Amino acid sequence: MTKPIRMRGDDSSKDIFSSDGKELEGKKIVLCITGSVAAYKAVDLARLLIRHGADVHAVMSSSTTSMLLSPDMMKWATGNEVVTKLTGNLEHVMLADYEMSDLVIVYPCTANTIGKMTNGIDDTPVTSVMTVALGSKIPIIIAPAMHAAMYCNEFVVENIRRLKGTAVRFVDPTISEGKAKVAEPKDVLRFVLTELDPGHLLLSGRKVLVSSGSTVEYLDPIRVLTNLSSGKMGTAIVEQAKKMGAAVTLISGRSSTQLVRGESQTRTTNSLPMGIKTIEAETGQQMYNAIMSELSSSKYDIAILAAAVTDFTATSRSTQKIDTRKSKNGIQILLSPTKKIVDEVKKTSPDTFLVAFKAEYDVTNSILVERSFRKLEECNGDLIVANDIGRKGSEIGSEKSEVFVIDRQKNVVHLPRLNKPNIARELLNIVSSKIENRQRISSTVTKVPPKKWRSGNSN
Repeated sequence: MTKPIRMRGDDSSKDIFSSDGKELEGKKIVLCITGSVAAYKAVDLARLLIRHGADVHAVMSSSTTSMLLSPDMMKWATGNEVVTKLTGNLEHVMLADYEMSDLVIVYPCTANTIGKMTNGIDDTPVTSVMTVALGSKIPIIIAPAMHAAMYCNEFVVENIRRLKGTAVRFVDPTISEGKAKVAEPKDVLRFVLTELDPGHLLLSGRKVLVSSGSTVEYLDPIRVLTNLSSGKMGTAIVEQAKKMGAAVTLISGRSSTQLVRGESQTRTTNSLPMGIKTIEAETGQQMYNAIMSELSSSKYDIAILAAAVTDFTATSRSTQKIDTRKSKNGIQILLSPTKKIVDEVKKTSPDTFLVAFKAEYDVTNSILVERSFRKLEECNGDLIVANDIGRKGSEIGSEKSEVFVIDRQKNVVHLPRLNKPNIARELLNIVSSKIENRQRISSTVTKVPPKKWRSGNSN
């Protein structure tokens, strides 16, 4: 007997629901699409959100539906009716009033829509939804898309600054070919997963010190000793710690990524969130001074030393440029070791939870763990993050890394090759758990009263 033919329904979203994960199950997400040529990418974003369990409802402006993207396409992508105009059903209220949805995403978002949102203008379905969502405090994520010159316009910069002041979150565009190109759907998904994670405020009330980047040691006024650290891991830790509610101070060495701190400056995809205290440190001594000054003048709950401090410095630095023409047979430079900053942290601030880093090149897992644990003991740290930069896909400057997180009992957590923001998030989850456990043990320990020695003969 032949099996009956299975008829698929019109809702194709059911076929992919939670196929990649269940993180967003039970979450209702409103996806607002404005009149950017990148509007077509909203289809992919909607499908990604559904693959992780979200119920997605699309809202489209008339400029989008008339030229760029069909409402029928978004209905197919989401499995829900698409709002293209407001009626007596009060669609904007039904989607964005108090507790009606879990998140609103504007993807892509034009400079025009940003300006209207900032000034309370709601003359399109998208801006009306945003007006209600801002009032009801539903979380909002905006992914801008426009020409680069527009993105750097001082009025657009000011509008974005004002929206950030209302807790609206931005997924920065990529500056390329004269355009501020909207973030890729996968990057927005990662941002959403972080935002809707119930544990994302695990570090609320904590004060965190992070060192990042590399330092230099001068041989003469224009030549230096340094290393190739990109600073990407430190940047990811700073961003994730901020998202998790921490007050963050960054001690920043040199970096291959541009860390933009001023709202008036041109942004990059590596711009830091607002509210990060940043101290520049070029040399190892400057970084040492900055870290010790912070730890001795303020109480930090956590110190994460991800910076790659140059291990050697010239014993005698030339005050003039070394003339290589007079050194045809080579020159000799005497080097001396620089100060191990990580070894001084606990001496200055014993109660600070210390996370050290250890990089090796092309070694086995067992050697990597053993050497890293030895360093952890030497610096009296609480955790150490070990990575092998000789492994394919985890090289210096790569977007991903494979790390081993090791504690004082030599317990090892292996984080396979992941994007650095995800590694930073997992690391901070481990740190938070360790601190909570330590405090719990401390609060339950019963102090044993001292013995009362009897008087009398001791023989």
